Amino acid sequence: MVLTMPMRALVVGASGFVGQHLVAHLRDRGDEVVASDRASGGPDICDAPAITEHIEDLRPEVIYHLAGQSDVARSWTDAVPTFRTNVEGLLNVLAAARAADVRRVVAVISADVYGMVTPDQLPLTESTPMRPVNPYGASKVAADFVGLQAYLGYGQDVVRVRPFTHIGPQQSDRFVASALASRIALAERDGRDEITVGTLDTRRDFTDVRDVVRAYRLLAEHGESGDVYNVATGVDAAIQDIADTLVSLSTRAIRLVPDPALIRPADIPVLRGDATKLHELTGWKPEIPLSTTLADMLDDWRLRVGVR
Repeated sequence: MVLTMPMRALVVGASGFVGQHLVAHLRDRGDEVVASDRASGGPDICDAPAITEHIEDLRPEVIYHLAGQSDVARSWTDAVPTFRTNVEGLLNVLAAARAADVRRVVAVISADVYGMVTPDQLPLTESTPMRPVNPYGASKVAADFVGLQAYLGYGQDVVRVRPFTHIGPQQSDRFVASALASRIALAERDGRDEITVGTLDTRRDFTDVRDVVRAYRLLAEHGESGDVYNVATGVDAAIQDIADTLVSLSTRAIRLVPDPALIRPADIPVLRGDATKLHELTGWKPEIPLSTTLADMLDDWRLRVGVR
């Protein structure tokens, strides 16, 4: 199905990092957007009657489902709430969308579903087996299948998306690249010359969030119902590379000091995605270089912490 432009869209999870960028992008494209989030008085996605009433009142053409628990580290200590939010929440949104005759749901999942992979499997395609190593990834596997079941079992128009690591301005410091940028900005403000770091040899496929939200809208418009798409650059970089680039952008000679408390119980050594399927369908490709993204993140944190 191809939706007409502009669209009447509901963004669930709109006040989050990605949600803010998506709402701005949709409005720039001329879409009529309703931003929904508990932080702005919207219903809890785990409250089925409330989310059903909310969506029936709004009756959007497309729903972008971004809401959930996205902190991998937190999932180790809060596994049950993570599953409830990420799985039950999507289940409720899909049921509400069916009741309101919503034409399409774009369900944002995660590349963490791929989990432990071997070098010969890289880059990861949509057909790579899912082997999650953390509770967050396992919850996203379940959510992925909830979306697939809605398509197969109900004939619902659902497009699933598996974004790889996305970063950019306004991101929380609970995520590694943003955490490094925030520590450097604080060091500049406070006149310090060192910051703490965790594991630096982990490698990820980093995409600018502003490129990611472009992909989401393109999939709302052109995605094949029931299908799943990676969003990735096809290039992986080590956390060490991220840290080194941010340090090079600092106004101080920052030293990196290892902190065992920042090391996760288990981590995936490398993730690198293949977004050929998305590119061939929509023409999407990343446009913002990693160096630009990191510079924008550091400038954003300087504003947030009050660097003069």
